[in-house]
Amino acid sequence: MGIEEDFYCTIKFKNGEEIFAKVAASEEENRTVLLVTNPIMVFEVKKRDGNVAGYKVEPWLKTSNEDLFVLNMDDVLTMSESSDITMITMYQSYVRNQDTSTYTSSTSNNKSKLNRQMGYISSVSDAKDILEKIFKKS
Repeated sequence: MGIEEDFYCTIKFKNGEEIFAKVAASEEENRTVLLVTNPIMVFEVKKRDGNVAGYKVEPWLKTSNEDLFVLNMDDVLTMSESSDITMITMYQSYVRNQDTSTYTSSTSNNKSKLNRQMGYISSVSDAKDILEKIFKKS
């Protein structure tokens, strides 16, 4: 009984959802539950030619600020411990960014000042005029 050591894991639920997270198993009252930390969903981003361009990482539950969830093993179809460095690195990066964004959004208004290095700065009417000139030339 007690909590087993945590590990990185992909979990497939009976409803078809798939998450990646740091997981620890725990025996409680004759049943096994999973303690899941910062679960994420990973989606492939494909180019027009169908090849994978990268991955998009999103939180599993978008309306919750919690980072720890207790899951009943009865809802799990399968799970697989992961040693995939790419997935683990993406996960760790996401967790770090979540911690940073939570801190900055609660301590400041999180707005950047515009500058020329971000791109061209113009009014809507100026941009419209420039785009119309480009369109007429082509």
